[in-house]
Amino acid sequence: MDQDCFYKYEYAQKMLETELHVLIKEFERKHGYMPVEHVKFRIKTKESIKNKLESRGYEYSFENIEKHISDVVGFRIVVSFLSDVYDIVSMISHSTNLLIKKRKDYIKEPKDTGYSSYHLIVLVPVYLEGYVEYVTAEIQVRTVAMDFWASLDHKIRYKFHEEIPLDVQEAMLSYAEDIQELDRKMYEMNKIMSKYEKEEC
Repeated sequence: MDQDCFYKYEYAQKMLETELHVLIKEFERKHGYMPVEHVKFRIKTKESIKNKLESRGYEYSFENIEKHISDVVGFRIVVSFLSDVYDIVSMISHSTNLLIKKRKDYIKEPKDTGYSSYHLIVLVPVYLEGYVEYVTAEIQVRTVAMDFWASLDHKIRYKFHEEIPLDVQEAMLSYAEDIQELDRKMYEMNKIMSKYEKEEC
């Protein structure tokens, strides 16, 4: 497949990177608080795209990439507290430069392994010569604790090639519940901290 087919994903990554930077800085300016710990982004490799398509029964073609792969461009926003996740999701949802195509709240409905995160599939405008094309990208928003768990989840799945033994699955789910409980406790602590901040004003 011609390398030129991927140019618009590179443009979309740059556009989305700029948009998120502006939105986050504006959030900090308005609220006097920076909830974001860090932002990471990547563009899937050709090999990763090919493997994903073939695992779903599709040929490796640019047409199938556009139809069936929504996370060629991927961003991960890691925040401090559970409430920050929904603040950032709301911020992105109200952007006038992005369109929300799909959302999935794996915090309210975690995956079987206990994986938690908030996923947004967005349409990013790419301004080409004479026209605008919307390119899909995925944004994941999660807490530091969720990000720690997601990293382990990925490594475990890679090690077992998705066929995870039952005892490992049970342990993963148990530890994920511990992570979720930690996030809830940190959220409560943040509310207590906010009360003292108001008293100082």
